[in-house]
Amino acid sequence: MATKHLEGRVAIVTGGAGGMGSHVSRVFAEQGAKVVVADTGADVEGRMGVDPARVDAVVDDIRKAGGQAVAFIGDIADMETAEKLVGFALENYGTLDVLVCAHGILRERMIFNMSEDDWDGVIRAHLRGCFAVTKFASILWRTQRNGGRIIYFTSDAGISGGPGQSNYSAAQAGKIGLMRSNARALERYGVTSNVIAPLAATRMTDRGRGVEPGADGPPSATSAGKPMDPKNVAPLLVWLASEEGGAANGKIFGVSGHRISLYEDPVQERYLHTRDAFFNIDKLFELWPKTLGLQAYPMPEIEGIERQPSAMS
Repeated sequence: MATKHLEGRVAIVTGGAGGMGSHVSRVFAEQGAKVVVADTGADVEGRMGVDPARVDAVVDDIRKAGGQAVAFIGDIADMETAEKLVGFALENYGTLDVLVCAHGILRERMIFNMSEDDWDGVIRAHLRGCFAVTKFASILWRTQRNGGRIIYFTSDAGISGGPGQSNYSAAQAGKIGLMRSNARALERYGVTSNVIAPLAATRMTDRGRGVEPGADGPPSATSAGKPMDPKNVAPLLVWLASEEGGAANGKIFGVSGHRISLYEDPVQERYLHTRDAFFNIDKLFELWPKTLGLQAYPMPEIEGIERQPSAMS
């Protein structure tokens, strides 16, 4: 019999009925976890209100397959609702071991066309949502002191920026900062915090992509068994949520097709240093093109500066 790596663990999956979250919910249940599927069932832009049927459908699928799951309907960016979500997990399963934040919305606009509502809505859903539910999960774990796992989903937009996604890019970058803060603050309580930047076909990534000639539908409907299949992200999720996953903390992972990658933490690429005095303006203008302004890669050898080798090379 195959090992169930999450046997007996309790997990909250926010956005648990969405394109990525529904796969996480199902795979966690297959691996023995008791899953709280938390979602509103809303549309990709978060404008169409609540649709419990989508959430209930995921829970029903899990139960029919022999797994354990319950549905929680609510906006977890609301502090009271986020607190209720953690309490709901305790009421149903007695504990909480894993928090996966897979929720989110997308409202794409160039920054000069971005409305205040579109900015605030995306930041609220993604970043405030992660903060709110993490706050109440961490209160529990701080008291219990028996460890926990926090896993956020970020995006390449949060790492390198998306030109028509200033709100989304800022929210995803914010998750990385929040993850790193969690990792440092909660490590003493046995809690780890990591993020995954997946490349997969979901309702959200269908936007702006046409249906390929001969395809039966958009990429999210035809990705099964292909490199963009969201199921490809599942093995890393399971490992990070497991007891063994405690070996990783404060890390950014990527999943793309057949590849799982570990991102290098930001390091100083080069620096300009004065021995005695602060820089004056004219001196900085003189030195910039020959030092910090150099764009060549790898960086030319400059006396007194040593470039750190890439961990990915």
